[in-house]
Amino acid sequence: MAKVKYGNNNLVVALEDYQEEMEDWVKKGIAKTTQKIYNTAVALAPVDDGYLRESISFEYKDGGMTGVINVGADYAIFVNFGTGIYASGPGGSRAKKIPWSYQDADGKWHTTKGMRAQPFWDKAIDAGRKTFNKYFS
Repeated sequence: MAKVKYGNNNLVVALEDYQEEMEDWVKKGIAKTTQKIYNTAVALAPVDDGYLRESISFEYKDGGMTGVINVGADYAIFVNFGTGIYASGPGGSRAKKIPWSYQDADGKWHTTKGMRAQPFWDKAIDAGRKTFNKYFS
């Protein structure tokens, strides 16, 4: 049986190589997860004028160790969870009066009880969670 001599310098080099390989592996998993969430959210976002879908973006921070998905449309939460009697989000409906009336940009008046939820975000997060767990298990 041969003896293997492993000096201090060789150990340091090996550990640095291992660290780089591990970081690359983790970044790849974060990128896969981020892309899965982004792609699923874009695919499931309902389209009226397309702004909601176009407002979804992603970026990487911390040298690729963090993936951030943004939904820029300020009304996205109402689309995802619904409004009025159809509200399904945390706390349910907070409407003071149902039905309610509102005036649109053209000056026409509308009466509504709310809008049904069109969930896209939670499903995207669930898909990302599956990707993350599969990759890092």
